[in-house]
Amino acid sequence: MTLLYILLATLSITFCVFVAVGFLYIKKEILPKILLTLVSLSAGALMGGAFLHLLPESVSSGVGFDTAGLIVLLSFIFFLLVEKFLHWHHCHKANCDIHGSIGRINLLGDSIHNFIDGLVIAASFLVDFNTGIATSLAIALHEIPQEIGDFGVLLYAGYNRKRALIFNYLVATTVVLGGLAGYFFNFMIEGVMPYLLPFAAGGFIYIAASDLIPEVRKETSVSKFMLHLSVFVIGIIFMFLIKFIHE
Repeated sequence: MTLLYILLATLSITFCVFVAVGFLYIKKEILPKILLTLVSLSAGALMGGAFLHLLPESVSSGVGFDTAGLIVLLSFIFFLLVEKFLHWHHCHKANCDIHGSIGRINLLGDSIHNFIDGLVIAASFLVDFNTGIATSLAIALHEIPQEIGDFGVLLYAGYNRKRALIFNYLVATTVVLGGLAGYFFNFMIEGVMPYLLPFAAGGFIYIAASDLIPEVRKETSVSKFMLHLSVFVIGIIFMFLIKFIHE
């Protein structure tokens, strides 16, 4: 059943591509407002997933608190390096200031990103079902604004809408490969998955702090900023409620 849960969760993540494309047909003056709300919710869900689910489950699975903290820090550095050298910094706008081969680089970075997401989903389900659900939801909420930006990147790089959609979906399927690899890797090296949870937590924290929260912080209107801050908190509460229901 665990393998089935992993497959269903990762396949569901791939459909975020089509949801994101649907958002692109919303009026241009409305789309940025919706995107920033999605970014705020995604940031809250990722932070909540990291601190309320992944780290506690890792510690309760036998990973020492000091070890988990060290893995989080190493993970943070790893994702910084990946972003630097693979241009993995995701645009969270429908149109991005990019040029030339960045389309192909973006696809490569996304493939690695999605594969890691699949490993994280597998690790979460192998440790605990509810942690798997919470992690999958956090990733899905981040995928939608990310895919909107990625689709815009490909269009700007010269891809037509059909090619951009096909390539984006093919890249999205690497999350399924990551999920399968994570499931079978766990049986090859028993006990490795609890150590992947703090690694995932570091990635969640990095994405939220580096990519998402700065977008929210750019808001100049105090009332709009407070609205998006409230949505950010709702994302955290959402993750807490999943944990509360589990307990």
